[in-house]
Amino acid sequence: MAGTEGGVNDEEEKPKGFDPKSADAYIVRDPQAFAMNVARALENLGKAASEWLAPRERGDIPQTSASPMSDLVQTLSDVAEYWMAEPKRSVEAQTHLLSSYFDIWQKSVSQMSGEPKSAPEQPGNHRKDKRFADEDWQANPFFDFLQKVYFATASWGEKMVAEADGLDEHTRQKARFYMRQVTEAISPANFAFTNPQVFRETVATSGANLVKGMAQLAEDMAAGNGNIKLRQTDYSKFVIGQNIAVTPGKVIARSDLCEVIQYAPSTEKVLKRPLLIIPPWINKFYILDLNARKSFVKWCVDQGHSVFMISWVNPDKRHAEKGWDNYTSEGIDFALDAIEQATGEKQINAVGYCIGGTLLASTLALHAQEKNKRIRSATFLAAQTDFTHAGDLKVFIDEQQLAALDAHMKAGGYLDGAIMASVFNMLRASDLIWPYVVDNYLRGAQPPPFDLLYWNSDSTRVAAANHSFYLRNCYLENNLAQGRMKVAGKVVDLKDIDIPVYDLATREDHIAPAKSVFTGAACFGGPVEFVLSASGHIAGVVNPPEMEKYQYWTGTSPGGDFDEWQAQASAHKGSWWPHWQKWIKTQDKRKVAARIPGDAALPALRDAPGTYVLE
Repeated sequence: MAGTEGGVNDEEEKPKGFDPKSADAYIVRDPQAFAMNVARALENLGKAASEWLAPRERGDIPQTSASPMSDLVQTLSDVAEYWMAEPKRSVEAQTHLLSSYFDIWQKSVSQMSGEPKSAPEQPGNHRKDKRFADEDWQANPFFDFLQKVYFATASWGEKMVAEADGLDEHTRQKARFYMRQVTEAISPANFAFTNPQVFRETVATSGANLVKGMAQLAEDMAAGNGNIKLRQTDYSKFVIGQNIAVTPGKVIARSDLCEVIQYAPSTEKVLKRPLLIIPPWINKFYILDLNARKSFVKWCVDQGHSVFMISWVNPDKRHAEKGWDNYTSEGIDFALDAIEQATGEKQINAVGYCIGGTLLASTLALHAQEKNKRIRSATFLAAQTDFTHAGDLKVFIDEQQLAALDAHMKAGGYLDGAIMASVFNMLRASDLIWPYVVDNYLRGAQPPPFDLLYWNSDSTRVAAANHSFYLRNCYLENNLAQGRMKVAGKVVDLKDIDIPVYDLATREDHIAPAKSVFTGAACFGGPVEFVLSASGHIAGVVNPPEMEKYQYWTGTSPGGDFDEWQAQASAHKGSWWPHWQKWIKTQDKRKVAARIPGDAALPALRDAPGTYVLE
């Protein structure tokens, strides 16, 4: 900090030594109340353990349950095997870690004795890590020591993975991912008496926070039927159809796999081509209809689209054999038939989000072979068609893990939504797991209401045959991009898709990485408008113009190096939605009188958002 002209204010610049009085907040004042609350917290922890054990004893959770834990152990064992194979190598690795600990210990002892703390070094400075934002992580020698030891250990673990020879690239990618999971899990911020904020709250409440937190853990374990349903928001504040997924419309058709919703118009004239939206079947469609302010559906209706939405069923044992072909015919093709009956139109614009976009791409390639020209433009939102650069999700995909997953799904007929949710949460564990563990179960806090996280928790099951086909043909073998995927008995090729395509990637996407989407965009045979949005898989897509957030980039047709494309792309402030609307209107801007749901050949079955979304 700058002082007066000609000098520096040394008193402000130099870090102060440890103030013993700051330790008062960590001294228990009422040991009896504290002991009683600890006992009550342990009792609630026992209830949580019972909720975990009960469904396993009943056989509700098969012993073949798919879990990444066994693969984590095997993968990290491969790393350890390299370092333990030669004694000299093993000693050097251990010496490196222990010398780091000794150096940290010496500095901590000096600080504890009252010596001023040296200014933090810039290399490896982790003060911006939000897990360690509390002042006592720096000011208190005990917590300062813990966090420094933690970062030294995490850095050492990463080094062990990076320098282990003899690992194939897939194993090394898994090792990096699993090592990150382990180091994030053992962070001192995740434990009651090594997190200064939680420690102080525990002392201040005589442990009442732990009693409430363990009670919430038991509730969440019961809600997940033996698996933690990690509460990320206040679920009681949301009711589907009342304050979420509220855009007016009617269900006009229903198959075993989906309902087709037609939304009510808000303009007198609408674009001649109806708009069909194909959402992912992992979680539910209303990510695109969270509320009137954030709803992509409502915005499209207001721009003069006749919007139709596929709402996928939440599958159970009855749908075990429903595969990719069924989702094509009983999903997209079924919706196209319904739209034609409801509007008389044989040509539409289609939007596919995430895995819904992958299904749309394979369906379009099939349609190209069949000379089916009902879809005249396609928009892909954070959807992969080439899985070469598919990111950390590929960690869970290899022959051994797929075999275990297939066995698990065969037992029940589907993959439980809790498993899918845990996998996606692991991709961003530092944001989607551990902060909630600390707040919910250690601090005993209740998360605030947040519609996006309500949707995120509303996970769905996945039909066994469909999921197995998807993982093998896309993630493992990349058959769709390579022109080897079979759909309805035909080998399909993305190059056959010659209709105009609008392909959106999001820059910070951890599910469909931007580089992966960019690579896949070059697979299409027709003109492609590639757009890169700021933010991630959800916020980069659900970005209403009125919020004036983020930005997007446009450039040349996709091809070549993604980084070069980014360097040459033009930046634009705000949402990509208006840019997409202009693109859509260049395809066909003709308008007709607004269409009222249920007034044509297909009568309304019920009001939107339908029945499947409530399962």
